[in-house]
Amino acid sequence: MGYREGHIDRVIREAQARGDFDNLPGAGKPLDLGDMGDPDWWVKRWVRREGIDTSQALPGPLALRKEREGFPESLADLATEQSVRVVLQDFNRRVRDEVLRPTFGRLSRPVVVGVDVEAMVLRWRELRAERVAASPAPAPVVPTPRRRRWWWPFGAGRAGSA
Repeated sequence: MGYREGHIDRVIREAQARGDFDNLPGAGKPLDLGDMGDPDWWVKRWVRREGIDTSQALPGPLALRKEREGFPESLADLATEQSVRVVLQDFNRRVRDEVLRPTFGRLSRPVVVGVDVEAMVLRWRELRAERVAASPAPAPVVPTPRRRRWWWPFGAGRAGSA
């Protein structure tokens, strides 16, 4: 009894004959099997390869903790003190909503702490002052001389034109 080629085997053989597998990325390199003991290795590789931001997948309290750790550096690009206050007050509102959310089961949820708005605004001011001091002074703008316009259109009447 001989080997009977199946459909998949035939498709692979035909693709090899056409050269569809030639010059693929990673050809001739060893396989990276270092994280095969992790049951979620394929998900972690996919996230890393695609550059996906996993912060959106965090549970609410952990996402709030991560956001809090980024203060005041994450606020440095805000232009006004009022905008910083709005962001921090919104953060405190979301923390309060998370704390008041009902829990189910015996497990307690992670503790999330709000921020002191005034202290954070003070740190934001200091950070902004450091950035301004560290940035080089802008070069003075030198106006370009204006081109002299001839009173007669298209340069007619100028010396050397016919």
